[in-house]
Amino acid sequence: MAELIPERLAELRKAAGFSQAELARRVGIGQSSANRLEKGGTRNPREIIEIARVLGTTPEYLTGETDSVSPVAVSDLQLPYRAGPPETVELQEFDVSYGLGASYIHDTAVTGRKRVFSRAWIRQFTDSPFSDLFWATGNGTSMMPAILENDILLIDTQQRTPRMWDQFWALDMHGMGMIKALRPGKDGAMRITSINSDFKDEVAYDGEMNVVGRVVAIVRKV
Repeated sequence: MAELIPERLAELRKAAGFSQAELARRVGIGQSSANRLEKGGTRNPREIIEIARVLGTTPEYLTGETDSVSPVAVSDLQLPYRAGPPETVELQEFDVSYGLGASYIHDTAVTGRKRVFSRAWIRQFTDSPFSDLFWATGNGTSMMPAILENDILLIDTQQRTPRMWDQFWALDMHGMGMIKALRPGKDGAMRITSINSDFKDEVAYDGEMNVVGRVVAIVRKV
């Protein structure tokens, strides 16, 4: 799998007039993650499609597969689905597991594959653009019995603001991914809560945690 070229990322960011902090905000990652990308610490970011969109280029340019900066020549590659029956859509499914305890995500190669789904079926769970949706596999026991190990989770990255206590969220905290419930704490803190009572709550303060998206569907084998 082609890897991100840090120099191209840094060059386009500067040309766009973005600081690392601004790029991180637009992409939805932490500033430390953006810094790590430009230093070559993360070569297979799962956010590469969003990074390319923000910088007005393509993932292929950022990984050196083409020397054409413009997305026009490869615009079909940026669509969330390939040409096919209008009633279906392809969504990315990442091998990177969001731990139901926690699992490292930044230093893990993202080897995603796409699955074809009925548009109407997906629309039962969310009206967000298909490009803002992805699948991930959870592992661990901290969210049992609500989420079981190896359940497939549909994550909506357009929903990043916790509003209800009974919802589950995909989080990035200190370079680790996790699926948790969130509760408001004191002094602006956020309590990161597990369903399994064997796991203690954690507390995150401003800037320590990035909400990747909301879990809008849980799919499991029977």
